[in-house]
Amino acid sequence: MKLTLPIRLATLATLTLTSIFPLDSAKSAVSFDERVIDQSQVIAVARPYGSNKYDLLVIEQIPGKKQCWSESGANPVVVEPLLLKFDFTGHCRRATDSNGYSIRIDGRDYGLNYLLSVVPRNGELFLVGTPRTGGPEIVVARTRGLSQGFLKFVLEPGWQFSKRAFDGKELGHFYFSGNGEAIVAAGGSLPPNHTPAPAIAFTDIGNDIYKAEIEQAVAKGFIAGFKEDSTFRPEVALTREQLVSMIVDALKTVPETKVSVADRISENPYTDVDGSRWSAAKIQWAKKNQIVSGYPDGTFKPTKEVTRAELVAVLQKAAKYAQTQRGSSAQLPAKETPKTFSDTAGHWAETLVSQMSAYCQVASPVNEKGTAFAPNAPAFRNYAAAATLRMLNCVNSNPQQPTN
Repeated sequence: MKLTLPIRLATLATLTLTSIFPLDSAKSAVSFDERVIDQSQVIAVARPYGSNKYDLLVIEQIPGKKQCWSESGANPVVVEPLLLKFDFTGHCRRATDSNGYSIRIDGRDYGLNYLLSVVPRNGELFLVGTPRTGGPEIVVARTRGLSQGFLKFVLEPGWQFSKRAFDGKELGHFYFSGNGEAIVAAGGSLPPNHTPAPAIAFTDIGNDIYKAEIEQAVAKGFIAGFKEDSTFRPEVALTREQLVSMIVDALKTVPETKVSVADRISENPYTDVDGSRWSAAKIQWAKKNQIVSGYPDGTFKPTKEVTRAELVAVLQKAAKYAQTQRGSSAQLPAKETPKTFSDTAGHWAETLVSQMSAYCQVASPVNEKGTAFAPNAPAFRNYAAAATLRMLNCVNSNPQQPTN
């Protein structure tokens, strides 16, 4: 759903943002999924109105289009809402009330339980989830200072932006999406009696060695199952375009990692990848950032199966990209002793497979048993999900360097 009504700076009676929600929270948690979006392309803003009052505005930049806002200063960051100066249709997406955004924590939508409110307190503005029926508030973000004009909200630890999705299609509704464990670790509050939404009960992973990692990967949103029959299809081989899509969506979950993928492209990334293909924009982005490459004849072979060695090679490049985006060295630090595999000697990927085995066991033996890596065997969806999750966890475990 796209929100296309013009922004109205009407005076509101209170700071509380209200709306009518079409679904109760339990149904919403079951009916809707979420997709993590590029965190650098979305912003939450305290918008002034009336006399020293503020409401919430969420703006998303469409990659490659006219700039929707600019920022200046620090503590607080002052926002110039450039979209107010031109017809932003096709350039910017935004939400101005609670029909367009809500709180979601650990897969549960709390839109019916909490109103998002802008509250002045202790010389800054807080974005809080105010319970409708009593109980503790939930602090989602703060401006870290007070000034004139539009101010940027900085999300508290454990929070990120995502979008509502249904049947694999991204919708216009924004989530302030929280990770309960991280929120609590940072001293934040959760809804009373909060429990994560139950994991998707795939019917075909009960005995899979990667079951727990598959469920975590699906929860992160970079790979999905098949709703039509509630399966994950763990031993189906990944194709090259599916790998690119998974890696791009995985990188979007890494804080301070810029992944700006256009909605659509007009040119062809490779001779056999038309610009209208579902994966074309992601393939183009991955090519531009040297995470994947094509063949000498100018093709990409998007439907060709990926080998386990190729999977690890792409994961290595993705990890290096994420680390440099976060201000760290591209060198991947060894977290443990490299493994010696019985079948990689002389293989083109011998060294990188060994290195990635020391990087949080991204490279590991077939089904986590024995000493064979099987570099030329197809990369199945179960191992691809697990290896990608390990890569993300390893990147996030490295201290982020301060940016200038």
